[in-house]
Amino acid sequence: MSPNSTAQQLDEETPLLQSEGNAPTKKPQTPLPWRQFSILLVLQIAEPMTSQVISPFAPQLIRDIGITHGDEALVSFYVGLLHSLFFATEALTIFHWSRLSDYIGRKPVLLIGLFGLSFSMFCFGLSKTFWSLVISRCLNGALNGNIGVMKSMTAEMTDSTNVAHAWAYLPLAWSSGTTLGPLIGGALARPADRFPKIFGGSEFLKKYPYFLPCAVPATVSALTWIVVFLYLKETTIPQTNISQLLSWKKRKTGPLPALEPPPVSSSISDKPVPIRALFVRRVLIATGSYAGIALVDIAFRTVQPVFYSTPISLGGLGLDTPTIGTILAVQGMASGIIQPLAFAKLHDIMGAKKLWLFSVTCALPMVALLPVLNTLARFNGVVQSVWYLVALQVVLMSSTNFAYGISFMYITAASPNRASVGATNGFAQVIVSIMRAVGPAAANSAFSISIERQYLGGNLVYCVMASMVCMAIGVGVLLPRNMYVN
Repeated sequence: MSPNSTAQQLDEETPLLQSEGNAPTKKPQTPLPWRQFSILLVLQIAEPMTSQVISPFAPQLIRDIGITHGDEALVSFYVGLLHSLFFATEALTIFHWSRLSDYIGRKPVLLIGLFGLSFSMFCFGLSKTFWSLVISRCLNGALNGNIGVMKSMTAEMTDSTNVAHAWAYLPLAWSSGTTLGPLIGGALARPADRFPKIFGGSEFLKKYPYFLPCAVPATVSALTWIVVFLYLKETTIPQTNISQLLSWKKRKTGPLPALEPPPVSSSISDKPVPIRALFVRRVLIATGSYAGIALVDIAFRTVQPVFYSTPISLGGLGLDTPTIGTILAVQGMASGIIQPLAFAKLHDIMGAKKLWLFSVTCALPMVALLPVLNTLARFNGVVQSVWYLVALQVVLMSSTNFAYGISFMYITAASPNRASVGATNGFAQVIVSIMRAVGPAAANSAFSISIERQYLGGNLVYCVMASMVCMAIGVGVLLPRNMYVN
């Protein structure tokens, strides 16, 4: 066969869009830039630590401040409200932080977010009324623009050959925060009562019994601020600088620098696109997949500690705060171990869409185990079989977290161009923050109603959570088989 006929055969028989299965060669994997990427991993620990540190003691905190007036059924409602407030205020500001990072750079926004985390956690620990708790949580959400920005930086540090490995490590850092947070919250809450020999003489800690567990993540955020300021390098080219943005003289004589378009000579692929350009099918579906798993995840995470602390007679397990903190810490640790070991391999074997659907489907038995645990505890108490099922629930929870990495990859790939990665992640985070605001309030309200009015034998909340999982699966079915290519 002649070279011309061979070339003609290749032209006629070679698919125009080759799938991963019939690709003739596989690109060598680009090494991750570990020095910079490790700083992102450290930064990733701060936020889940600050959000999860309150989980073990939040039910007791609500009881202590007296907002429920002794009504145990209202505890879960107010705990859910505290969690929802963070995400509600975050939803109002996160897109603007991410969009701002496209113009002034990622690093300044990260520094502002870390300052917000630290300041708000100190305020939370010093709060003595419910309204001061509310203000602290709102500050925490409003000043925190880090989530979308960190994802944008990860996308800018990686390429198609190593992005799956990068997303495998990010959950390790996140899980470290979700492990340390509950451990700190469970171990250091009310230290004057738990450790009288060490803290019994401190009138300050007697007056503010939850300050110490809040001060630890606040200090970690402050130290992380120093590390980011000194060592983290910018990953994008800023369209303007902060001094121009805040210049009052220039504000009076001309438009804001952040709103000025880039030079006419620059390519359209280097410009952040208008907001309306994000409302396209591929961005909406990728965002929907992220919102779906986030809704399921936050609903379970907020109900879980309340379920563990609720008396067995009312539908829970009746566990104390240190035990709850230990369970949540082990859960975070298990997820942190499983993700880097299995995510990239499962992604290569199953593909992105199948792995996402498998992960979210694991949430159905995870939710179903909650009423099963209470039923066993009612008949036999908290015996060994109950702990086996708790362990199974922890494994299932770790498996659902695979969906996060897949969603992040879809969102990054769906971005209209590299200059709009921040805006795309910010848009996705707005929708997810709304879901995370709705999830805790809806799930914990359903839990309160289930206890108080015994709808469906006290199991209404589990039906609500199962419906959330089914809705998420419905969105996941729409995901494309292969990643988008800009």
